[in-house]
Amino acid sequence: MQLPRKGVSLGLSSIYVVGIGPGNYENMTIKADSVLKECDVIIGYSVYVDLVKERYADKEFLTTPMTQESRRCQMAIDIARSGKNVAVVCSGDSGIYGMAALVYELRGEDNIPEIQVIPGITAASSGGAVLGAPLTHDFAVISLSDRLTPWEKIKKRLEAAALADLCIVMYNPASKGRPDHLKKACEILLRHLPEDRICGIAENIGRVGETKRIMSLKELKDADCNMFCTVFIGNEKTINIGVNMITPRGYKNV
Repeated sequence: MQLPRKGVSLGLSSIYVVGIGPGNYENMTIKADSVLKECDVIIGYSVYVDLVKERYADKEFLTTPMTQESRRCQMAIDIARSGKNVAVVCSGDSGIYGMAALVYELRGEDNIPEIQVIPGITAASSGGAVLGAPLTHDFAVISLSDRLTPWEKIKKRLEAAALADLCIVMYNPASKGRPDHLKKACEILLRHLPEDRICGIAENIGRVGETKRIMSLKELKDADCNMFCTVFIGNEKTINIGVNMITPRGYKNV
């Protein structure tokens, strides 16, 4: 992949909103790696920038804390308009709970700077691979963070997914500020799903300390979780094969 020449004139540079996957180089796409090698500036949440800083040490790095997403993306727009190619890095995929939509929103109808969205492996995919194959059939992805979405709406989404017998992936299951959200979510699901429904937790996906846990929905309700965990709820066909969580599609019966 070839990016515009460095040092191009004002207004001709681009923003690349890059999904870096779970954080390790092996799970980053070739295109994401190419963009980060060629860009001038890498901007992101400090935790995500730290994951790529060593590999792209010759770049200029800018970070903002959590909850300063708008400031981060506006910085990228302003720097790109000054004539530099900028990468905004996101964990997982840049368009799934990432910064891609916000960059477009802040730029508005203007076509300068050009925006390119570089996809990455989201936690539903990478965490599913850690656990086995829990998402071979239809599934829903729901964030339990109520910082931007009212809890009442999250509850409705959980109930709808349970009633539809979808496999469910839960992002942001717990944090210091909302330690009981996973428990509350499980209580909602238990109104419609059996206690022995197979569930799994993938933690520190693709990073040091990667672990997996498989358990029942009843056990999940009281499980220890944090922001580095991704939670999987099986559907009625989900099974354990060895130490793996598997949701058959039905190919075996065709």
